[in-house]
Amino acid sequence: MKAKAILVRRHGGPEVLEYGEVEVPDPGADEVRIRQHAIGLNFIDVYYRTGLYSSPLPHGLGFEAAGVVEAVGGNVRFLKAGDRVAYPQGPLGAYSELRTMSAATVVRLPKQISYEQGAAVMLKGLTVQYLFRQTYRLQGNETILFHAAAGGVGLIACQWARALGVKLIGTVSSPDKAALAKKAGAWQTIDYSKENFVERVQQLTGGRKLPVVYDGVGKSTWEGSLDCIEPRGLMVSFGNASGAVTGVAIGILAQKGSLFLTRPTLATHIVPRARLEASSEELFDLMIAGKIKVDIEQRYPLAEAARAHQDLEGRKTVGSTVLLPA
Repeated sequence: MKAKAILVRRHGGPEVLEYGEVEVPDPGADEVRIRQHAIGLNFIDVYYRTGLYSSPLPHGLGFEAAGVVEAVGGNVRFLKAGDRVAYPQGPLGAYSELRTMSAATVVRLPKQISYEQGAAVMLKGLTVQYLFRQTYRLQGNETILFHAAAGGVGLIACQWARALGVKLIGTVSSPDKAALAKKAGAWQTIDYSKENFVERVQQLTGGRKLPVVYDGVGKSTWEGSLDCIEPRGLMVSFGNASGAVTGVAIGILAQKGSLFLTRPTLATHIVPRARLEASSEELFDLMIAGKIKVDIEQRYPLAEAARAHQDLEGRKTVGSTVLLPA
């Protein structure tokens, strides 16, 4: 069966994204075939497009989407044709009208949550789930720093922090983004284009440092983030929006106060399947209760994925963005 999809045959800028037809096989014994209604856009897609994260060429792109199960393999018992579903991660290839993939990473999508919301929330929402509930389990009353608080992950983090009773200080790049983060639940925001975020954190906390910093920006915020952490606190480096952190001498962790450092990924926090289901349920429950709202700020036809990437890299997007198959 053929379907329209995005392919990457060489690494580079948005112009390398090719819109064409791919062959979609029937599901194997442990697989499902999904007719996709919406596809999530994430910065990790840029890393694979450029080759910062490697995958053999040619390859598809994208990790998360939502749609309807069309067919299931013989061993699949927990899903059936007609189920509304979403998934946060799998092999590259979510930028497609139709998808055959392992059923192990697919969960049922509650009827209260739209396909667009499901596609936009799975990777980002489960990222916040593992950051806040597994990597460093926030209890409430903590003050934390979260970089890029007006991005797709950041806006969910702001809401989740508010739901937990956590004071989130979020860095942003403009007054408009500061307003978005505050509306979502950030306690305070710092415009890093105008302010030194290390100094501003100290002002906001009365000179106290923080137990944990969540940094998805990378190179440009790395050392400043370390300067915001209290002795024996945790640095969570989970992204590279400004470039990869390289050439780190681990002695800096001793100099900054015997700090802990982790570089987590979603893949290791959603296995076994029971953990994926529990994490998804926690996320969906907060959405159904109205504590986390996923507003789709940008929509692009799948055929215009290159334009979506241009806008994402140009910091023209806010919140969540989805690609829509024809």
